[in-house]
Amino acid sequence: MKNLIFINGTMGVGKTVTSKELQKLFPNCVFLDGDWCWDMSPFIVNDETKIMVIDNISYLLNNFVSCSVFENIIFCWVMHEQSIIDELLTRLEKHDYKFYNFSLVCSEQALTTRIKKDIELGIRTEDIIKRSVSRLKNYFQLDTCKIDVSNITAAETAEIIFKHIMHKS
Repeated sequence: MKNLIFINGTMGVGKTVTSKELQKLFPNCVFLDGDWCWDMSPFIVNDETKIMVIDNISYLLNNFVSCSVFENIIFCWVMHEQSIIDELLTRLEKHDYKFYNFSLVCSEQALTTRIKKDIELGIRTEDIIKRSVSRLKNYFQLDTCKIDVSNITAAETAEIIFKHIMHKS
């Protein structure tokens, strides 16, 4: 049976790096970052682009799940509302997979420190701090397995997720 793994969290919490580390642990694994599905300039968030990105993600996830080559599908994205997760799940075709849903959470201080490092590297802009910190509380409300990443690395986080999935299999 395939594993479909959602990794969720606010901007800068470490979803992408954790997903890449997790991909190294699983055989026959594919990784999709939801941000790739609407990497545009200028970045415009409106009803039309929101529908487009959900369509793009759903299309790719369905193709990955239906492909016999992949046993493990990792998907990460900023899904700060349960309705986003639910919408994606309703769009998935019925296939034989086990679904795992994780939210990476951390303290405000740890999140700010991580984002400031990204700002220094030119990966993010200063305005992300306020937006990301304000959304942090949303992730505690979601129907997900929470992992506090305040004091652990992405590799350690990936190992926690890997062990959780292997234990449930």
